[in-house]
Amino acid sequence: MRTTLNIDDYLFRDLLNVTKAKTKTEAVRMALTEYLRIKHKEKVLAMRGKLDINDDWQKLRQREVAEFDEGIRG
Repeated sequence: MRTTLNIDDYLFRDLLNVTKAKTKTEAVRMALTEYLRIKHKEKVLAMRGKLDINDDWQKLRQREVAEFDEGIRG
C-alpha cells in the first residue's frame, strides 16, 4: 500500500541510523513491526494474574493417551 507521510527529517535520519535500514520503506516497516510487537507484549503482560490456567499437562497427556488407546481398541 502506498502512503504519503510527513515525518520530521531529524526523526527519519535517527530512525535510519538506529535501524541500519537500507531504505526508508524498510526502516518504517521495521519500526512499525517493533512497535506492534511491544504493544502485543504489553497486552499479554497485562493479563498476568487474571487468568486461571490449569498447568497440569501430565494429567492431560495421560487422558489423551487413554482416549487414543480406547479409540484404537474400539
